[in-house]
Amino acid sequence: MRAAVFGVSDGLVSNVSLILGFAGASAPVETVRLAGLAGLVAGAVSMAAGEYISVRAQTELLQRELDLERHSLHQNPEQEIRELALIYRRRGIDPDVADAMAKSAMATPELALETHAREEIGVNPASLGSPHLAALASFVAFALGAIIPLIPWYVTAGSAAIIASVVVGSITAFGVGLALAGFTGRSRWFSAFRQLAIAAFAAGVTTLVGHLVG
Repeated sequence: MRAAVFGVSDGLVSNVSLILGFAGASAPVETVRLAGLAGLVAGAVSMAAGEYISVRAQTELLQRELDLERHSLHQNPEQEIRELALIYRRRGIDPDVADAMAKSAMATPELALETHAREEIGVNPASLGSPHLAALASFVAFALGAIIPLIPWYVTAGSAAIIASVVVGSITAFGVGLALAGFTGRSRWFSAFRQLAIAAFAAGVTTLVGHLVG
């Protein structure tokens, strides 16, 4: 959900800026529509590709670490027990209890690998992440955010479309800020107005550039 909210935010800010940039240059309505659609597709595809590559690389890296850990557990079990016991001791656990916990964790290969992965690498071997799911979620979230400010341009044109894009974009940015507050624990109003201000700044800059360049 957190990644989806960020994806919607990215799609909204980038495409409302692109659309208003073209609108600021007094481009024909067909051009604004094409620019918004191109921004939606290009942004969603590039976000999905980037997310896929990122998660795939991270998964492969963690899988390599797990393979090394699995090999070490097989070749040097006693050393791994001492390492795990030392980790527990550093957390303030009584030495005898730490030794017993470490030996208990080594009872089965699966439990040993999971315990060492969590304690030494900081990952859960059963949930390394799905590159395909991450890419799909990123694509859908970005496209959803990007299509919102584009819809008015398929309903109306000119000043009415500009005003509608600004209004729906502002409402969505405000809503995204409220959603982000649920994850960050910050003030809902602060998060909402901050998101609105960022979107307004980005759209304002591109609108000004479009107006100046023509």
